[in-house]
Amino acid sequence: MVVALSRKHGIEVGRDAVRTAMRVLGLTALNPGPETSTPHPEHTVYPYLLSGVSAARPNHIWGTDITYIRLTDGFCYLVAYLDWFSRRVLAWRLSNSLETSFCTETLTNALATVLPEIHNSDQGVQYTSEEYLAVLKAHDSIAISMDGRGRCMDNIFTERLWRTVKYEDVYLKGYATIDEVRGGLTEYFRFYNTERPHQSLGYRTPDEVYYENTKTS
Repeated sequence: MVVALSRKHGIEVGRDAVRTAMRVLGLTALNPGPETSTPHPEHTVYPYLLSGVSAARPNHIWGTDITYIRLTDGFCYLVAYLDWFSRRVLAWRLSNSLETSFCTETLTNALATVLPEIHNSDQGVQYTSEEYLAVLKAHDSIAISMDGRGRCMDNIFTERLWRTVKYEDVYLKGYATIDEVRGGLTEYFRFYNTERPHQSLGYRTPDEVYYENTKTS
């Protein structure tokens, strides 16, 4: 906040003054939400395959993760599949619980169109379950990769996606219900894929990079 006030508004102020102003105004930082990556001690964990590896083409590497979205009375959960090369969101789904089925169904829908060479996730119970892994292992060409415990940077592109989605849409809208979230994110992900330029993509959109390189790969 101190840096933002200085850079964007030319206001020079100390941290103590910012804390005092926030307290007077009743502003608080966003508190951590529910844990979405709880491991299961009896589930199979696969090694991380992406050290020193960069996505070289569309569908080379898919990353997936689950995040929470705060509602008026509780939370809902969002899973997404991201193409690391183009940053394109390939599939996503919301659920009011962390049951494995909502991840498995979203993965199945994504794989119905195209297969990745490498699928990367964390070690959460959804991704290490037999039900989920069976969907991946049904395709011999897919290599399974999992982040190291406590290493969110192993899945950095999906972590960046969550930050973008929340700061550009979720926190601004303050959704009350899961139906409101679904409607809002349907529009946001359309915008994200087709209109939002990414500096890391040379200010092109994910769709432009994904489809241009799919034609030539």
